[in-house]
Amino acid sequence: MPRYQEGNNVHHFLVIFEKCAEHYGASAPDLPGCVAVGDTLEEVKQAMREAIEMHIQGMIEDNEPIPPPQSTACYPDIAVPNAIA
Repeated sequence: MPRYQEGNNVHHFLVIFEKCAEHYGASAPDLPGCVAVGDTLEEVKQAMREAIEMHIQGMIEDNEPIPPPQSTACYPDIAVPNAIA
């Protein structure tokens, strides 16, 4: 599936990246089951882009609707008390 071509709809799906003990993992909440793993953050980013493209291509082949991106994320400010020494 082309990454972008004139006339294609461009969607921005939220991807969550997690650092695990020995690798990185990624998932897209709006595309259940769409996950990737890589040894580095750059590797998992590329793997996830490919996983999303393959996931969407499979949905198209199965005549399933492509869900609109709905998930968002934020980093709230949280006051954390200083540890007592």
